[in-house]
Amino acid sequence: MPIIDSRQRRKKDPIVNILLNGGRVTSGFRAALFAASSRAGISVNEYVIQAAGEKLLASGSQFSGVFEPGDLPSAAAVDA
Repeated sequence: MPIIDSRQRRKKDPIVNILLNGGRVTSGFRAALFAASSRAGISVNEYVIQAAGEKLLASGSQFSGVFEPGDLPSAAAVDA
């Protein structure tokens, strides 16, 4: 399973900040992003990190992280 139990994560992967700069988008994209995160009931940062996690998972990456089981689709669901 690509998402590692949080107890294992603490032993292996330190928590680090993500510092992103220069993210410029059109006003329409920004409005859609804020609306989608609002509908999901999470912050824009959480929404973007979740989207990145889904893309990483779909490309076959395995990682621990801020995700709980069920936050991201399983690898089998991504392949479907």
